[in-house]
Amino acid sequence: MRTGILGGTFDPIHIAHLHAAQTARHQAGLDRVLIMPAGDPWQKSEHGVSPARHRLEMARLAVEDVDGLEVDDREVDRDGPTYTIDTLGTFPDDEQVHLVMGADAALGIPSWKEADKVRSRATLLVVPRPGVDSTVLAELIPEAVFLDMAVLEISGTEIREMASRGAPFRFLVPEVVYEYITAHGLYAESGSDDRVGASTDTEEVP
Repeated sequence: MRTGILGGTFDPIHIAHLHAAQTARHQAGLDRVLIMPAGDPWQKSEHGVSPARHRLEMARLAVEDVDGLEVDDREVDRDGPTYTIDTLGTFPDDEQVHLVMGADAALGIPSWKEADKVRSRATLLVVPRPGVDSTVLAELIPEAVFLDMAVLEISGTEIREMASRGAPFRFLVPEVVYEYITAHGLYAESGSDDRVGASTDTEEVP
């Protein structure tokens, strides 16, 4: 089994996530790519993230009819902070694991828990990011595989900010995700047509 893991907070999952997952699957010849929402992302613990149940459901809706993409909830169900090395340890030794990550996140690998073990256990598939010098990253992680794909400069932070001020973000996420955000009042105050109601509920996989 050749498995890809695309982790993150997915708050919300958006089209750049899905493009990266599908590109990784085809270019690396993966059997599947797991979309894996983080439960308690330690590197972002000081920033509020939406409840895991919302992030997990949005991810499920986004890949429901996409061949080869699956949602994995093992990190949502885990107690305590989320570390990549712990997640990798839950896969069988004979399963070939590939981590799909943005170039910006890959630059931070030295800060990860047991980074050397992560790099020896999983193949790193790097998604290009604007402003990240690929030559610098190649020197830092020479074994990394760079994906040849469109560079989509979209972030969950940007989408949440757009939603909070009533700016259109409908076509940055799958339609079913947009409908979920609207129905559950995530991210924004009430207001204009594209604005959703304020949430009453209180983005480590690098």
